[in-house]
Amino acid sequence: MPTSHRAAVAVLLFAIAGSAHAASVAAVEIRGLDEEMEENVRTSLSLLDAMDDEVSWRRLAYMMRAAGDETREALEPFGYYSPRIVVERVRGDDRRVVLDTAAEADTASGDSAAATAEVVREAGAARARDAARLPVSVVITVEPGEPVRVRRADIAILGDGHDDPYLSDEVDDFIPRQGSILDHAAYETSKTRISRRLAERGYFDADFSARRVAVTRAEQAADIELVWSSGERYAMGRTRFVQAPNEVVDNSLLERLVYWEEGQYYHQGRLDRLRTSLNSLDYFSRIDITTRPEEAEDGRVPVQVDLTPAKRDVYTAGLSYGTDSGPGIRLGLERRYVNRRGHKALSQLDYARNRKTLTLQYRIPAFRWLDGWYTASLQAADEQTDYIDTRRVEFAASRSGQYSRHLNLVASVHALRERWAYEYEDDDDPSTSPLYRYATFTYPSLRATYVDLDDALFPRGGYNGSLLLRGGVEGAGSEANFLQFHARASWYMGIGASDRLILRGEYGRTETSALVDMPPSLRFYAGGDGSIRGYEWREVGPRVVDDDEKSFALGARHVFTASAEYEHYFSGGPWGVGAFVDTGSAFDGSPDLRTGVGVGLRWQTPVGPLRLDIARGLDDPDSPFTLHLNIGTSL
Repeated sequence: MPTSHRAAVAVLLFAIAGSAHAASVAAVEIRGLDEEMEENVRTSLSLLDAMDDEVSWRRLAYMMRAAGDETREALEPFGYYSPRIVVERVRGDDRRVVLDTAAEADTASGDSAAATAEVVREAGAARARDAARLPVSVVITVEPGEPVRVRRADIAILGDGHDDPYLSDEVDDFIPRQGSILDHAAYETSKTRISRRLAERGYFDADFSARRVAVTRAEQAADIELVWSSGERYAMGRTRFVQAPNEVVDNSLLERLVYWEEGQYYHQGRLDRLRTSLNSLDYFSRIDITTRPEEAEDGRVPVQVDLTPAKRDVYTAGLSYGTDSGPGIRLGLERRYVNRRGHKALSQLDYARNRKTLTLQYRIPAFRWLDGWYTASLQAADEQTDYIDTRRVEFAASRSGQYSRHLNLVASVHALRERWAYEYEDDDDPSTSPLYRYATFTYPSLRATYVDLDDALFPRGGYNGSLLLRGGVEGAGSEANFLQFHARASWYMGIGASDRLILRGEYGRTETSALVDMPPSLRFYAGGDGSIRGYEWREVGPRVVDDDEKSFALGARHVFTASAEYEHYFSGGPWGVGAFVDTGSAFDGSPDLRTGVGVGLRWQTPVGPLRLDIARGLDDPDSPFTLHLNIGTSL
């Protein structure tokens, strides 16, 4: 008797003789498959519905018989249409084959009667064993066999899209190709990608004129016929901006972001760039861009941009504490739109016991050549610590521009007035004024920032960096000739599903013959968070020692730092741990490298990772441990 017939007889006998008894499935084991195929089989098995629940023997026999068809169907998306499947029932020391798809299709009639009697005995034995309530385990062993391969693949686009080079590339990249395994997931992905690309490039009338996959099991072959009729390609029509419930900026300002002309070919990338530009303005809390092919006239598709204004004012407040600055508060007010011309204003106060900073900023949209801003800012700072007394006022006027998707450029002019005195030079005579130094510098600068990351908050791939060039000329607004170069770069690399490696580097260089005339704000420092952990803020570099044997940073001509950090997240997050090594120095001549190592706790939050690190410098046996707390992205 064929195995499938024996299973059917068993179902009938169990229904008649043993329907009052029940069994439970303790485990379902699948052998012979890789992880992806096994997971697909598991999601298809009705046997899993009986896990840890009592079911009748009749129901259990049916599910074990159905497991063969369910397993075979679950393997078809991977190109395996003729697998051998063996289903075994294990109960205590008893192990029985319920189904073997490779069994002979025909059995002699005498054998059939014997097989029927054996099934009867199995049913009786099962009822006897049921009294002991032994759970049932099911073992499914699979030999996938030879996969079905693509014998012929006819993929084409008819109509105007036939000559579109970008669509031709998509057709050439279609998988599965001729001779490869018939992978249904890859087939659906390729099909969807081409359909989406047709819509992205303005072929809104595109549809299938042929869509067929024919599988010949006996020959282990598949024939694919997939043909689109693209129709005509539409063009860009009128773009209409709608602000609701109220209009906060002139639509004429927003229309300057539309860089294409009506009548040019439609492309989704144009709308994506428009969305990015609108997002960067920060005027709106919601941006919906829709195309209306049904309203097209003369082949031109109108575009409607629905905008919901964001809150006009953003208030910020917080507490701060630093070893040098002491306790403090942070207050801020940003006005997203000052007037209908889209101007912005910002005021921010950082007020700590030993360090105070006031920043005022005004920005005007700038869309000529490159999207960006004209910015005027004024900053006043006062620092009174146990090693320095400094005050400065700096005015900067800049023009920023988004050169490309990843590259932002800022050109600016700075006017700086700074006064400073070192406490170690104080003679402790109240009647004597501190030995103040003064500096005035007016100089241009150029900053380039490059960001190419897969995730802005928690990157696992990509890199980012910045490059700053600035310099001044003595007699032309500056008290000394100087030229500065400062570069930073970070590289993020995901390792597996739960780990990532972060490499960071920094290099800065100053060319000047009058370093003593350079104010502290134009010098380089090293040490602390974001630099060399294991050392205090600005601890590494040229220093002076006062009468109390305290040492203080003076700042240096050059700086070099490097860091390697490895993070592991438990079960993929949000909690994790990290280990790191930092090295570098701020120096005038040759670098005297300092190295710190440490470990830390990581927590992925909605505003970026929270990092709590403990580190120690390796260059001094008596070096204390340092603690660093940081939240948010470090881009």
